[in-house]
Amino acid sequence: MFHSFFLAGFEGSTGYNRHGQWFDQVVATGHETTVREDYRMLADLGIRAAREVMRWPLIDSGKGRYDFSSVDPFMEAARENGIEVIWDLFHYGFPTHVDLWSVDFPKIFADYCYAAARYADRHTEGTLYVTPVNEPSFMAYAAGEKGLFAPHAEGRGWDLKVALVNAAIQGIDAIRSVRPDARIVNADPLCRVALPDDKPECHDEAHDFNNRLVFQSWDMLCGRLLPELGGSRAHLDIVGINYYWTNQWEWRIAPGPDGLIPPLSDGDPRRMKIGDLVREVHKRYGGDLLITETAHVGERRGPWLREVAEEADALLREDVPLHGVCLYPILGMPEWHSPEDWTAMGLWDPVCHREPHGERIPYQPMLEAFQDAQRLDALHARRLKRRERMLRLSRNPGRRHGRSVRAAAE
Repeated sequence: MFHSFFLAGFEGSTGYNRHGQWFDQVVATGHETTVREDYRMLADLGIRAAREVMRWPLIDSGKGRYDFSSVDPFMEAARENGIEVIWDLFHYGFPTHVDLWSVDFPKIFADYCYAAARYADRHTEGTLYVTPVNEPSFMAYAAGEKGLFAPHAEGRGWDLKVALVNAAIQGIDAIRSVRPDARIVNADPLCRVALPDDKPECHDEAHDFNNRLVFQSWDMLCGRLLPELGGSRAHLDIVGINYYWTNQWEWRIAPGPDGLIPPLSDGDPRRMKIGDLVREVHKRYGGDLLITETAHVGERRGPWLREVAEEADALLREDVPLHGVCLYPILGMPEWHSPEDWTAMGLWDPVCHREPHGERIPYQPMLEAFQDAQRLDALHARRLKRRERMLRLSRNPGRRHGRSVRAAAE
């Protein structure tokens, strides 16, 4: 699917945080200024694909015209360095003239998706990869249930989830009216809760979360849930799994002041391996898969990448159609709600957090783990060749039979 098994994700969130302050992570990480150098560093490492964001609030002024000049430098840098890009069109931030609760929202979003697809079509050689709405489940929780992002609603998570998926479906239709062969990457968090040892009465609630609630957005996209929205398996297309060390926690633990829940510790025996979680997704939906976001912080970055690589290795050997792992974010970043606090999550850290566009240094343990994990490129390529050969033979069974007869005669 991509020219390398590993992808790099550049944090591109925009929006208004829980304090009502505007944030733009493309600027805050320095990536807006250093995109060409960033892509050269990826190419030097052998990373040939990335996730990027078209910042909707910068593009859509609400006057019926779209200005994609903020995307031009990223398109040019990708082309110069041979980087394939998955374009996120809605990454939390939306224009101030858009009302997510309005019945007009899906149509407004579809119009934007159509314009974005036409723009990308003019600048993209090969396959066009698009994520219409990034993380509708988390957006619904953060912006519709807990008021952490605009529109700062509380207790309306389900309503916002439905609105976001409805918009995504209409946006996908608009994209494919421009590029029928576009691949859609629907990225959403894969979470799991563990049953508290002292609360066996919570078993049914935890089971319901793990087997129904966490899959609602994907189920709507593929038409299993609320089929009146028009979803289908073709709309779901590539299932993008966002998975961090924070994605497993104990059921019924109260969230902290930031709205987040303490995760299970790395050594907790109740924590499922990422490979087993991916297998569950594949069993549920089939089709192509990507790990679209994964990372750890600080000194855990290297060991986490080694663990993810080992699990991916096992999945590839089982012929699970996992087409890549995106290291997201590839650059460290400031916190959404406290931009003065820097989180060391990426492969590169800035020498000075106040000048993130300045010199960057690699985090050596993660770099070494990545270089060891690049063996997956060759394993993935062999698996794809084997699948292609089997597909050709399935289309020409007579040829396959002839070969077997000759082999037996020899």
